[in-house]
Amino acid sequence: MLKSVANYAGVVFLKLLSLLPYGLLVSIGYGLGYIAARIPSDRNRVVKRNLQLCFPKMSAAEIDSLSKQHWRLLGRSLVEKSIIWLGSEKQLSHMIEVKSAVDLASREPRILVNMHFTGIEGSIILSALARRMDWPRTSGFFQRMKNPFFNKRIVDWRNRFGGNSIDRQGNAKAIIREIRNGDFIIIAPDIDLGLKDSEFVPFFGIETNTITTISRLASITGAQVCLMTTTLKEDESGYLCEISKPLENFPGTDPKSDTARLNEYFEKEIRLRPAEYYWVHKRFKNRPNNEVNPYNPSN
Repeated sequence: MLKSVANYAGVVFLKLLSLLPYGLLVSIGYGLGYIAARIPSDRNRVVKRNLQLCFPKMSAAEIDSLSKQHWRLLGRSLVEKSIIWLGSEKQLSHMIEVKSAVDLASREPRILVNMHFTGIEGSIILSALARRMDWPRTSGFFQRMKNPFFNKRIVDWRNRFGGNSIDRQGNAKAIIREIRNGDFIIIAPDIDLGLKDSEFVPFFGIETNTITTISRLASITGAQVCLMTTTLKEDESGYLCEISKPLENFPGTDPKSDTARLNEYFEKEIRLRPAEYYWVHKRFKNRPNNEVNPYNPSN
């Protein structure tokens, strides 16, 4: 009973957040991020460990400063989920601008490769604008939540404009069908999803477990592969969702090389705006050759 009440209270809270003036909502997020950055926690340690691994030349003071900047933006992105999940097309259009180097109405088989910046869920703007802009529907993977109440609702919220959330567990055929149909397929391969269908390829000079899904799907379907990044505007007034031209000569003959190439693109983008990357994820938890897990407390 208490759990059910808490679940519905959470929905009401999200709805109330979504009704706040955007500037106030952002300020609340920054405040939450300020607090989170200063509370000792496992995720706080993960953020700093990731920064130490990826930026070994940074001093402890620089790492601490960058960590606090990250938490500030992460706090913002967390409260913005109220608009991502419950906001109107008008709210989303105010919050996120789309710039594309390809014709999004062409229905070319196309994979949009997203990456985990704090604004990653801004991709919902494609779904929100699809009907008005005559774009195809948007499909993407989702990771099941432990809470079935919110798992169902978040899927429904993400699909409210006609999108299609596909369970990450064993649905390759559904994704292939969507690609061949000319729908937008959005995949973010820059997290550690386990060793299955993955290779260890460099990321910030570290051999990093990375799924080879993009290369394999592009080979099977003949789809164009375009990079999609959703990042903060310079004045922090909202987000810019940019879609690149199709990558040239992609896929190649080797999924591992293709995956390493994508990591190079990701790293280049992250170095331009390091505070926006999703450093709370244990990106290097699986290690090659029985190397020690860098997140163990003793490291």
